[in-house]
Amino acid sequence: MRIEKHHQSITRLRNQSLSNILTCMEAQRDRNDKCKWHTTRGILTITGTKFFNWNTDAGGGGAIDLIIHLKQCSFNEALKWLDHFASNNDNAQEGSDINAATTDKPTTLSHPAIPTPSISRLPQVKIYLIQERRLPLSLLQPHIHNGTLYADARANAVFLLHSPDSAPVGAELRGSTAASWRGLARGTRKDQGYFSTPPTVIEGSPVILCESAIDAISCSVMHPGHHCISTAGARANPAWLGALLVTGRIIYCGYDNDATGENAAQTMISSQPTIRRRRPARHDWNEDLKHQL
Repeated sequence: MRIEKHHQSITRLRNQSLSNILTCMEAQRDRNDKCKWHTTRGILTITGTKFFNWNTDAGGGGAIDLIIHLKQCSFNEALKWLDHFASNNDNAQEGSDINAATTDKPTTLSHPAIPTPSISRLPQVKIYLIQERRLPLSLLQPHIHNGTLYADARANAVFLLHSPDSAPVGAELRGSTAASWRGLARGTRKDQGYFSTPPTVIEGSPVILCESAIDAISCSVMHPGHHCISTAGARANPAWLGALLVTGRIIYCGYDNDATGENAAQTMISSQPTIRRRRPARHDWNEDLKHQL
């Protein structure tokens, strides 16, 4: 019976939606071909449960193969990641389509399923952010105080994304446990909003666009006086960018120092020439911060 349950668990994880996984991992769906996704390992084509990477000439089938391919990890590590992913999806399904996590249809929620805060898990999340990510408590505390940063019941750090008119549109999630976890709350409309630091912005301050909330906070440590924004992934044309441009503020694209970040930054700058490029010296701003301390 135990072996049968183990096989059922593996089958459940293998059948997780490839599209939902790619969205959670902040891959970008191609504008012209909905079967293609731009990932950190190259361009993938998704056909049902199959995938193929045109850059590495490799492919596979099912969610386990996809995680092994994208994260370059072992089978057991992929199972741990998918178990966390499935648990977060199950937790976010309340009030939404129960089948959304196991199909490749786009998620269509009227409201994002933002996790409920857990006060008991907050100390663990703070330890992770301060000790492992080296983020200063002085910059975390204002976000904790106003509710844009908190812990959920699974000990994820939750960074709320808001639209320019302050409406919640989703959340970035970052695991604080041994399992490396990074994703988005179910139904997050990341094109419609962002996480920004500091919470109170000095009028006219320069803006640096970053790929994650942790990077935005890290960047603000290294560039005080700047307004650092997480776009929740490297995206060339978020819906709110136009409203930011008309303010006349200096805007830097501070996406990661890798192929994905560079491509998104160059696409953004080619369509908006007033935006300037500012690269982290290493892969991302958090790596720069940890190296500096």
